[in-house]
Amino acid sequence: MAQEIQLGLDTFGDVTWDADGAPLHHAQVLRNVVAEGVLAEQVGLDFFGIGEHHRTDFAVSAPEVVLAAIAGQTTRIRLGSAVTVLSSDDPVRVFERFATLDGLSNGRAEVILGRGSFTESFPLFGLDLGDYEQLFEEKLNLFSELLKEEPVTWAGATRAGLTDQSVYPPTESGSIRTWIGVGGSPQSVVRAAHYGLPLMLAIIGGSPLAFAPLVELYHRALGEFKRPTQPIGEHSPGYVAETDAQAREEMWPHYAAMQERIGRERGWGPVSREQFEHDAGPDGALFVGSPETVAAKIVATAQGLGLSRFDLKYSIGTLSHERLMTSIELYGTRVAPLVRDALG
Repeated sequence: MAQEIQLGLDTFGDVTWDADGAPLHHAQVLRNVVAEGVLAEQVGLDFFGIGEHHRTDFAVSAPEVVLAAIAGQTTRIRLGSAVTVLSSDDPVRVFERFATLDGLSNGRAEVILGRGSFTESFPLFGLDLGDYEQLFEEKLNLFSELLKEEPVTWAGATRAGLTDQSVYPPTESGSIRTWIGVGGSPQSVVRAAHYGLPLMLAIIGGSPLAFAPLVELYHRALGEFKRPTQPIGEHSPGYVAETDAQAREEMWPHYAAMQERIGRERGWGPVSREQFEHDAGPDGALFVGSPETVAAKIVATAQGLGLSRFDLKYSIGTLSHERLMTSIELYGTRVAPLVRDALG
């Protein structure tokens, strides 16, 4: 049976190195991300997403601004966040920014809402991590009302209430495609179903097919909430080169350094080459290798989870812009046709 799938790319605007092994200025990284997004359209991909962070190793703190720059140089590719940390933002401002992007891009804007895997935005914006759950629940509730694009009356504990308030600009289509990004929490899956929003699975470890029970839970919850069927997507890290060996050798040192840096903050041990090789294999969460290898892994995962979209998180720590551009080109011109042919 044919299975339609969109193929996209995600980046956090990782601060990359120059040819001498020195970090690029954040400003140059931002310009490079725009070039990467433009190339994504040129090679026929369906979506380009940018994540939000507020720290030294990622250059993008305002994804909508960077997406607008890409929108001005493209005509077809859909553009969105990956993710927007709604807990530490204001739902009204998030809606306004993405509605503006939607107008500038002729209806191509999307937003993926999540709680984020980093927490630096909470103290930065004066929020208490003790309110982590309440902040996301209340703000998602308000955002779901704003998506109706009708006057909103709402009250909560985490921001000022609204009374018969309209928010501008409206979108031409009357809606912004909005996903809920989840990292494996059943509660988050049920929450997405409760609001009738598409589900984006952030699979960065373990076997992708181990997420099948969450997919089943999502479908069951949609039915119990009497919501229509919604798309399911997956975001996973990866890298494409001409051969499996080349892809793994080029990715490994940058991936290991990134994992060690983040691991020091979170109390993880260093990742081993053996673990990396396992995760790069058929049962792991890294989609790294030749076009044929990466395509086969995407097809198996898409069929196993019933995916409507797969987004490759193509930026890998300090891995250079030039190599990322080559990976994007291979993903669009060689991986994507193989996946579409296999599923179509």
